[in-house]
Amino acid sequence: MFRGATTVNLDSKGRLAVPTRYRDSLQDECGGQLVCTIDLHQPCLLLYPLFEWEKIEEKLAKLSSMNPVERRVQRLLLGHASECQMDNAGRLLIAPTLRSHASLTKEVMLVGQFNKFELWNEEAWYQQVKEDIEAAQLAEHPLSERLQDLSL
Repeated sequence: MFRGATTVNLDSKGRLAVPTRYRDSLQDECGGQLVCTIDLHQPCLLLYPLFEWEKIEEKLAKLSSMNPVERRVQRLLLGHASECQMDNAGRLLIAPTLRSHASLTKEVMLVGQFNKFELWNEEAWYQQVKEDIEAAQLAEHPLSERLQDLSL
């Protein structure tokens, strides 16, 4: 399980060093093989261990290529999917097109989301957090039943 938000740096080649606390589990669970793609709703990237990505691919394969909305989702997620192999130094090379999509520069936020990570431009991440907190405080949208039952 991945949790927490960590600032990591991209080097001049577009590589980021995976924090040490995740390296062993990623090596054990997927041999350091990950897949990175775009997020359809936010200006960030999604980084999945290979076995988690394969579950997504199975779901995408069941969508109809004749339905324009389903085809669009397939095209965006699969078309941007890029395999990333963690090297011996625990680094991942993020493809230039993906870095461009999420406006990733030197400082990147690696955000654990249970079975995957999100990769954010640091400034965009903090802006998103601010917006999320404001929206929660304003309660513009009624809470779903599941959120009403969530006790922290």
